[in-house]
Amino acid sequence: MADELRAPLTARLVHLCVDMQRLFSAQGPWPTPWLDRVLPVVAGLADRFAERTVFTRFIPPPRPEEMPGCWRRYYERWRQATREHLDPALIELLPELAKLVPPAQVIDKSRYSAFALTNLSQHLAARSADALIVTGAETDVCVLATVLGAIDRGFRVIVVTDGVCSVSDAGHDCLLNLYRQRYSQQIETADSQTILAHWTA
Repeated sequence: MADELRAPLTARLVHLCVDMQRLFSAQGPWPTPWLDRVLPVVAGLADRFAERTVFTRFIPPPRPEEMPGCWRRYYERWRQATREHLDPALIELLPELAKLVPPAQVIDKSRYSAFALTNLSQHLAARSADALIVTGAETDVCVLATVLGAIDRGFRVIVVTDGVCSVSDAGHDCLLNLYRQRYSQQIETADSQTILAHWTA
């Protein structure tokens, strides 16, 4: 599906790249098969406007007991993904993205949403950001939670359709349809070529 942007992209736009880490590569506990396919797209956007890119990193707890409520049960299931057992190198951004920091920024998070228990809102306010283009993993988990958080805070949100991925093809496809249909007033979708053609400010 070809999507058109509703308005010009301004110099206040920020590229928010969610959790493109080795944690979700084939070497990590949560391998995302399409990660390698979307990486060149994400890297292309980030490289072109590195100073306007913010990367998030998902940071698991040291142990399940340090998390509240259902998160504790989650990490009891995924104990091998806690920092007590995890190779610390897996928390790092993929090398193609890590080399862009700085000028790109990194914000660490412990929940699905990049806005939960982080300083992302303050960071974006300090930059006078008016819109976010969103890439990363996973379409139906952390990207979803982050996109909804951005909507709640009033940002214009553009999901890059060839710059997001998931472990679940069905979940990925379902969420792209949901973004276009159920959230059509709050979320725009566009492929990376459309973004690059319009993001020149």
